[in-house]
Amino acid sequence: MLLPGLERIYAPGRIVSHVLLRIAFGLTIATHGLPKLTGSAHGSMADPFGGSVNLIGGVLGLPFATQLATFVALLETVGGLTIAMGLATRLFAPMLGVQMLVICLALGPTYPWIDRGIEYPIVLGFIALHLSMHGAGAWSLDRLMGREL
Repeated sequence: MLLPGLERIYAPGRIVSHVLLRIAFGLTIATHGLPKLTGSAHGSMADPFGGSVNLIGGVLGLPFATQLATFVALLETVGGLTIAMGLATRLFAPMLGVQMLVICLALGPTYPWIDRGIEYPIVLGFIALHLSMHGAGAWSLDRLMGREL
């Protein structure tokens, strides 16, 4: 290191920043799932569950759109909350990463998020990849239980 004394800051900072990234990612994802399950608005979207059904069935042309939208809502809510707590992170993070990839393919090639582009799901997808590879880390239920995938 150019300034070796900074390692005293970087070493604990790596742990804290990973934990904060995991919590922020999990809570952000959960805020997308919970309105779908409760039937409440999410930002300017009055019916996020209906929007998911439309994206899955209308845009992607997949069968069982309502059932898949229910799975997505549960994945975002349960997966997001468990990742925030550091539980089953290596189970849910890859699933959410795949979801972000599908969203990018469905919304692309528009890039700017302001135009409903793929900037936001790209960043969330790479965070999911990071958590998939690194696990929950410190201050997690996985670590407390001594088990993870």
